[in-house]
Amino acid sequence: MSIKSSLVVVSLLLSILIGLFLGKNSAPGGDADSRTRPLIGLSLDTLKEERWQADSDLFKKRCEELGADVLVQAANGDDTRQINDVQALISRKVDVIVIVPHDGAAMAKAVRLAHEAGIPVIAYDRLIKNCDLDVYLSFDNVKVGRLQAQWLLDHLPTPGKGRIVLVNGSKTDNNAFLFNQGAMEVFQPHIEKGDVQIVWEDWAEDWKLDNAKKIVNAAISKLGATGFDAVLAAADGVAAGAIQALSEEGLAGKILVTGQDAELVACQRIIAGTQSMTIYKPLKKLANNAAEVAVKMAKGKPIIANQTVNNGQIDVPSVLGDIFAVDKTNMMETVIADGFQPKEAVYGK
Repeated sequence: MSIKSSLVVVSLLLSILIGLFLGKNSAPGGDADSRTRPLIGLSLDTLKEERWQADSDLFKKRCEELGADVLVQAANGDDTRQINDVQALISRKVDVIVIVPHDGAAMAKAVRLAHEAGIPVIAYDRLIKNCDLDVYLSFDNVKVGRLQAQWLLDHLPTPGKGRIVLVNGSKTDNNAFLFNQGAMEVFQPHIEKGDVQIVWEDWAEDWKLDNAKKIVNAAISKLGATGFDAVLAAADGVAAGAIQALSEEGLAGKILVTGQDAELVACQRIIAGTQSMTIYKPLKKLANNAAEVAVKMAKGKPIIANQTVNNGQIDVPSVLGDIFAVDKTNMMETVIADGFQPKEAVYGK
């Protein structure tokens, strides 16, 4: 490790230790004083999607293995409800709150409320903006977009040349902008040369399948069935909506479609040929890391983060995991080999 890297780690370590010290000494008494096990609060945007069910289960399991208990709340995409969920966790005097925000800007209030009660906050997978957030754990989300865009460029009917429909994620999720940023970093040089055209672009509100389907329906109506070569869909749920729209026109399997999250149905679509690829994010590692960080923070132990991500107010100590582009050619070596999805379910045998 270089001297510069060492200084970053030391600086981050000191900032987290100071935050933990202040939090522990300003925390209210009551039930928390009589607990023998740390209590972690987990506030989720939703539990309606396979992805977040898996994260919740993995996080809770690892916390329990480490001797901590977990209270789980799910807001079902409602910002007001998520604020109320956090307030409920504060009233239970949890030691740490882990938040998957529906709206990364709106949840700044939740961080402020938690800090007023002396409770540190971890942002899980999605960054919480414009607040003094304690720790952020996620993946390299700009790289997600880069991998999706590069895969499309490499697999277009004429590699490096084509017409792309962009179906971005929800504007309430900061990650959606990072995915788009990464994709455009890859596409822009090809756009400037005239080899790539973004012929349609829109944002799928709340990442909903129906909203993604409407976007691709509109693209088909405007451009025609032969007016584009690929759909860069930001996530597997968005891809599902895109593929439904393509199916209605007999185009499923003929137009390239990206995805993200390696959901079971997406992996099945990849093997069937209607979805082209997905991004595999090792969720077990993320959930385990988050659980270990949360329990350490609850016990006042030091946390080492070797990166920072600016959230508009501070450089947040961060841990970012790696990701992988997955298609038919490497499904076995990635998603299946890691035990993320069962081979029998993916391949149907």
